[in-house]
Amino acid sequence: MNAARMKNPAQVLPDAMTAVQNLYKAMSQGGVPQEILELVHLRASQINGCAACVFGGVDSAKKAGETDQRLHAVVAWRESPFFTDGERAALALTEAATRLADHSGQAVSDAIWDEAADHFDEQQLAAIILMIATTNFFNRINTTIQEPAGLTWS
Repeated sequence: MNAARMKNPAQVLPDAMTAVQNLYKAMSQGGVPQEILELVHLRASQINGCAACVFGGVDSAKKAGETDQRLHAVVAWRESPFFTDGERAALALTEAATRLADHSGQAVSDAIWDEAADHFDEQQLAAIILMIATTNFFNRINTTIQEPAGLTWS
């Protein structure tokens, strides 16, 4: 396993880690089941090809009670029978908000937004959106510094 190019920037600049910890604290107060937040994290990380976040996301999802069956199916959630309508709405929102460059016009269509809003209230949507954004933040850091899968930041 190769070493990362550098220590994670959120550890190099301590105020950054404090901000990240505060984001996670806020997300946990949004009322979204942890399993959904973990699915959101995993799907965004899969899209972005962040090996470290996919690895860590699977580990975190298992700790939150996710099954191997569902975790193996996240990449093909549309074709899989294992997800609820609410989880599907969160995953669709995740994909749209992560694949910004794949859209012309609205990055998140009204249809995707309305479906998510049918399943989640404003606080829950805020937590999901913050998880999507934070995951994309870490995906970009980890792919830039080439953080290997399976290692914790050190």
